Amino acid sequence: MSRFHATVVVAVLALSVAAPAQARKVYRCVRDGTVSLSTAPEPGSRCKAREIDDNAVAVPNLWGSGGAVSGTLYQREQDGKTVYGTRKLPGSIKVLAFTVPAPPGEPAHTGLGQVGPAQIDRYPKQFRAAARATGVDEAWLRAIAHAESGFDANAVSPKGAQGVMQLMPATSREYGVVDPFSSGQSIDAGARHLRALMRRYHDDLTLVAAAYNAGIGAVARYGGVPPYAETQAYVAKVQVLHARYRNALGMKPLAVPNASAALP
Repeated sequence: MSRFHATVVVAVLALSVAAPAQARKVYRCVRDGTVSLSTAPEPGSRCKAREIDDNAVAVPNLWGSGGAVSGTLYQREQDGKTVYGTRKLPGSIKVLAFTVPAPPGEPAHTGLGQVGPAQIDRYPKQFRAAARATGVDEAWLRAIAHAESGFDANAVSPKGAQGVMQLMPATSREYGVVDPFSSGQSIDAGARHLRALMRRYHDDLTLVAAAYNAGIGAVARYGGVPPYAETQAYVAKVQVLHARYRNALGMKPLAVPNASAALP
């Protein structure tokens, strides 16, 4: 399925371009922290051309590395020509939707907790203490814990993440965690990790959530939210939960961002 959808999308992009036989151009474009593909340079984006060999057996991964793509293919008219791309621009018409899982080995995941009502009775002292110590918004910290584990201190993900905050063993060691299944240690380390990510991404919580989910390396490779179905679902889940926890804690409500804005 992954190879099929990636091949369909890139094939449509490549074959729609008027170019010499055996060579087609597809543009990889970056704008506002997201990556898209297009058969012509996108107005307002930074684009680089890549040539596709019509006879190539394997379609190259133009998103970056890893081989997974997710999003929607659109058709638009630009400079008198029909152009295809994966970013919804003014005047675009949807052609098809595509989504595939993150490749094996990537830490990207949808999380173990389901979207539901805020649970402010779970570990109240630990969350308050970690929020005060790090300056991380308690509602944000709780939203991550809710999405990651559903507040299960004994949770272990299929990819090896552990505890309330679902820290990978390497991350736990980095923050001095002795017992990853201790709710206090997990929440404290998770808060410190989130604080570090918030500094790195200048408090852009979309990128913070993406990096917590898929790793700093994936965010850097794709120039923003990685085009993994798992990561995009996770970011949308955390955004909704953050708003619910702010409301439950009596904090000023936040407008829930349009999750599709994070899609390529």
